[in-house]
Amino acid sequence: MIGFLTVECFIYESHSLKDKRSVVKKVVTRLRQQFNLAVSETDFHDLWQRAELGIVTISKDKLIVEQELQRAIKLISSIPELEVTSSVIEWL
Repeated sequence: MIGFLTVECFIYESHSLKDKRSVVKKVVTRLRQQFNLAVSETDFHDLWQRAELGIVTISKDKLIVEQELQRAIKLISSIPELEVTSSVIEWL
């Protein structure tokens, strides 16, 4: 089972693309280290207060995939520099 999570974020204190990249890099690094997920910024590359992340994980069990993606949402939501504005899980 392949689970794909799309998360849109608003970055509060970002005043430049450099500020945004710093926050996005922090999120991506944490997700990769803690959950070993495939993560990439997938949209809003030129906007300095918005980011979209694509996160993918694979397992034999759909429940495990869903739990991993829910933990990813929780971790992203716990980062004080940003707010999760939407999240969508899709199955492939």
